[in-house]
Amino acid sequence: MKTIQWFPGHMAKARREVKEKLSQIDVVIELLDARIPRSSQNPIIEELTDGKPRLILLNKADLADEGKTNEWIAHFKKDGVDALPVDAQSGTGVKRIGPACRMLTQSLHDKWRAKGMKPRELRAVILGIPNVGKSTLMNRLVGKRQAPVGDRPGVTKKQQWLKVGSELALLDTPGILWPKFSNQEVGLRLAVTGAIKDELLDYGDVAAYALQFLARTYPHQLAARYDLSYPLDPEDIGELFEAIGKKRGCIVRGGMVDMDKVAELVLRELRAGKMGRLTLETASEKEVVTDEDSRGD
Repeated sequence: MKTIQWFPGHMAKARREVKEKLSQIDVVIELLDARIPRSSQNPIIEELTDGKPRLILLNKADLADEGKTNEWIAHFKKDGVDALPVDAQSGTGVKRIGPACRMLTQSLHDKWRAKGMKPRELRAVILGIPNVGKSTLMNRLVGKRQAPVGDRPGVTKKQQWLKVGSELALLDTPGILWPKFSNQEVGLRLAVTGAIKDELLDYGDVAAYALQFLARTYPHQLAARYDLSYPLDPEDIGELFEAIGKKRGCIVRGGMVDMDKVAELVLRELRAGKMGRLTLETASEKEVVTDEDSRGD
């Protein structure tokens, strides 16, 4: 299996710039993918943000298993971090962000008032891995298209301040992955959900991982999508590829199934939510990013 790594130069630069601007930041908004909250949580963000008040947003909640999203919210709150489910694309939950930020910074407002100062606008930074929906969220909050948006990772390449009414200013930054994954399962989950550029992936390996997970965890949804015979065997990935290929007409000359086309089909439809609401990891699972290797230099 091809090792998945991706840490372009602009990400290293963004990491340095975030550290430089922290003195201007009142609250950190950390955007995670609700389908992979742990794998999409960059372990260097807590280090970078240096104990600032933090709000976690579980984006793409419309694509995630609602019950598991609620478990993740409870998990983060148990750790002392507020978390909200949102869908930046449709705007669901976005109106709750401003009030949540104000609540997290109430002590700062009280400090300003105690000194006889008029509270200024809150300054927030939105941090998250590539393709988690940061620019879409920024544009939804601002109300117009100021941040570049794309359906591929790496669209935002520079930082910019954007105004949200008169009470909040947001610092947009490029998505930041960490230099090295200590566990390749993290890389696979990121790849399945589209956080890593497809050109860097072996589609077959990623699709095989996705199919095995679906056959074990969401077998009814997988079987329904591709009209497969039930029960499914998660250990026979070759048979799953063959069955899906035949159902969807991914056939090459000689009647053979085109495995590459099947892999592309499965990943495209999974990312688009065609198989229903899915979450690839639960709050009760053992954390997969644990050692210092994942934190970089």
